[in-house]
Amino acid sequence: MGGIGGLLGLLGVLGFAGFLGGIALVVVWSSQNRPVRAFFPLIALSLVVGIGFSVIGQGLIVVEPQEVAVVFNTLDGSLGEPRRAGTHIIFPVLQQSTIYPISFQEYTMSGVGNEGRVQGDDAVRVRTSDGQEVLLDITLIYRINPEQVNTVHERWQNRYEADLVRPLLRGFVRDAVSGFRAEAVYGESRAIVQEQIETDIRTRLETEGFEVTDMIIRNVAFSSEEFALSIERVQIAERQAEEAAFRVQQEEQEAERVRVRADGARDASIAEAEGEAQGIRLLAEARADALRLVSEQLLANPLLIQYEYIQNLSDNVGIIMVPSNSPFLFDLETLTQSLQSVVPPATSGTGE
Repeated sequence: MGGIGGLLGLLGVLGFAGFLGGIALVVVWSSQNRPVRAFFPLIALSLVVGIGFSVIGQGLIVVEPQEVAVVFNTLDGSLGEPRRAGTHIIFPVLQQSTIYPISFQEYTMSGVGNEGRVQGDDAVRVRTSDGQEVLLDITLIYRINPEQVNTVHERWQNRYEADLVRPLLRGFVRDAVSGFRAEAVYGESRAIVQEQIETDIRTRLETEGFEVTDMIIRNVAFSSEEFALSIERVQIAERQAEEAAFRVQQEEQEAERVRVRADGARDASIAEAEGEAQGIRLLAEARADALRLVSEQLLANPLLIQYEYIQNLSDNVGIIMVPSNSPFLFDLETLTQSLQSVVPPATSGTGE
């Protein structure tokens, strides 16, 4: 009970103490034939204060934020609405309250003496499918569901940890591990075993008014040290094999990258050679077309080459001496005939 309830209880105790003290004074003074009538109001007041504050203190419950209160009706045996954090008043004698924690709790079973809820070696001993004895350290994290605290009170009260959580957890661990070989539980299947146990224990505890957040396999050990060493040797060999396979895979990937780069370089060289060949072919075709055009022009105009030659002579050339029978530069006879056909002979001016 919180501070207010404690204070009220203290006042009730003081009231009863005053009542008893007053009775004692009355007895002493009466034996001395002294008047005691003045003490009667004080004795009555002390009794009223003691009873009143005691009743109020019992009827006042203070619920902390991490708690919930179950209220039991003594007349009809029913359970009222759970009381959450705050100060609440109940009817003493007619109603009784029980406080339950709703914060998360952990329950650990471990082979290390001071780790588990039970002192000493409390690891779960299980037989695997191949007959090996395995020791598991287990931790369960759970809490009472605030909405179902009445169910917990009806079925388990404060015995839920020893009578429910512990036996269920040990049973589900044995059921899950018995389906696997020892080396699988120690290695690759450990997560599968843990998930199966957590699923089973969560489903079962939810029907009893609890919530489960985690179930952790903290350690896996073997009762036979020789078997544990053999498992470790196998795992070391497997890791080495995995590392070797990984290195081979890396080398294969590197070889593939080299091959791809080589293929790319080869394809680039081929494309470059094909481009150069295409350029040469187009240039050859262009030159052939140009020569064909020149040839056609020369065939149509035989004197064109001689004309171009004269056009490209230097401006200060005045006289060129060429043999009359030269077949290389000028055919003078043909050139003279052509000029005569273009320029008519001069006529005399007789004037008819």
